[in-house]
Amino acid sequence: MDYETLIGIQGYAKFFLLLFLTIVFVSYAYTLYKRQRSGEVDYEEYSKLVLDDEIGSQPLEKREKLEKGEK
Repeated sequence: MDYETLIGIQGYAKFFLLLFLTIVFVSYAYTLYKRQRSGEVDYEEYSKLVLDDEIGSQPLEKREKLEKGEK
């Protein structure tokens, strides 16, 4: 292969990689928006972690304690 062919392949590879990453990012952002709007997850609660991160702070989500032997 000559130099021009390699440059062309590199250009197409960069374009398709950028296109793929754009599609992945937009679909991820849409999924976050959809989950926030439906009330499944409240991301504003998670943003409060930045301001309230002391050791004695209340947990955001309740967890059930596991019995011994369970994983």
